[in-house]
Amino acid sequence: MGKRKSRSSKLAAQPKKAPKLEKVFTCPFCNHPESVKCLIDLKLGYAEASCLICEESYCTVPHNLTAPTDIYHEWIDECERANDDARRSRR
Repeated sequence: MGKRKSRSSKLAAQPKKAPKLEKVFTCPFCNHPESVKCLIDLKLGYAEASCLICEESYCTVPHNLTAPTDIYHEWIDECERANDDARRSRR
């Protein structure tokens, strides 16, 4: 005869859920929370992050693994590069 499984062994066998990624973000220009939405169209080769308040936007070319967080962070990186270039040109 077999032994009954305990509850802890049943819980340990279940896979853990992956955390959900954000889909709306804070605008780097106007600082409004949850105002930046990302749109990805792989058929047209177009990915855009745009603010609904100040209407600033960033476009890039996506690939199969592109997620909204990738587009937003590319936009932030481009803003930082532009600010660094502006600081260097002032000197």
